[in-house]
Amino acid sequence: MVPVIVAENLKKSFKDLVAVDNIRFTIEEGEMFGFLGPNGAGKTTVMRMIQCVSPVTSGSLEMFGMDATSHPREIKSLMGVVPQENNLDIDFTVHENLMVYSRYYDIPREKAKERVDELLDFVQLKDKKDTMTENLSGGMKRRLILARALVNQPRMLILDEPTVGLDPQARHLIWDRLRLLKKQGVTVVLTSHYLDEVEKLCDRLVVMDNGKILVEGSPSSVIEKYVGSGIVEAENNPELVECLNRKEASYEIIGDLVHIYTDDPKHITEYLTMVCSVSKISARPATLEDVFLKITGRRLRE
Repeated sequence: MVPVIVAENLKKSFKDLVAVDNIRFTIEEGEMFGFLGPNGAGKTTVMRMIQCVSPVTSGSLEMFGMDATSHPREIKSLMGVVPQENNLDIDFTVHENLMVYSRYYDIPREKAKERVDELLDFVQLKDKKDTMTENLSGGMKRRLILARALVNQPRMLILDEPTVGLDPQARHLIWDRLRLLKKQGVTVVLTSHYLDEVEKLCDRLVVMDNGKILVEGSPSSVIEKYVGSGIVEAENNPELVECLNRKEASYEIIGDLVHIYTDDPKHITEYLTMVCSVSKISARPATLEDVFLKITGRRLRE
């Protein structure tokens, strides 16, 4: 695969605030790549630099083999953007929103009509084409914004919290559309603080905090490397901790709970139940939340 984005020692500062602190990452063509982290981690700032709307303070950022600083217009023409906010024009219908947007790319009117009809079918809004935008549900608005981002047939799609505030059904519909785009060869870059979203969609991801990249890899490899495949949770008590130390188990004490990291949750659960006093013990698959908690000592969505 060919790199679509290459960032080297990328930094963004706002006076004394360092929002992005000398990070490196590469995104391959056709990949679905995620930026995961809490609010204020630097995710949106990275996205704004990728969109060529916020200048790089230092380091380098190349997209499609072009420097983001010297070729912003050319780069923008090759990407589509789905922002966090719903910034549709409420004075237009669904169809008119897309037609007006097509003018920014000098798409001939007849070709634009054809393209808009295809996109409304793609995002399942064809029956809403004459509906005023303000009358759409939240999920429909997000789908329309996705369609708008695809008007210019971009090679790369940028999504900043694409399903924030949506109900599960609306979120899954967006996920299905993104998977179809990936199959068509579109490179998809997204930020999210929804763990299941990143785990289910992304080929690779980075976890950010305080402007830095903490970990990078596929969701499964990151989870396996840092916490193992499973988590056993039990109420904290001195006897339990002594048992874990004797077994040389990997664990963290988090408030009133002990998190035991293991590739064999069943064995650990049976062992602890037999050899020491333990109550309210349970096992579950490990998640990216556990990775963030282990590395930073904080929950991702505090």
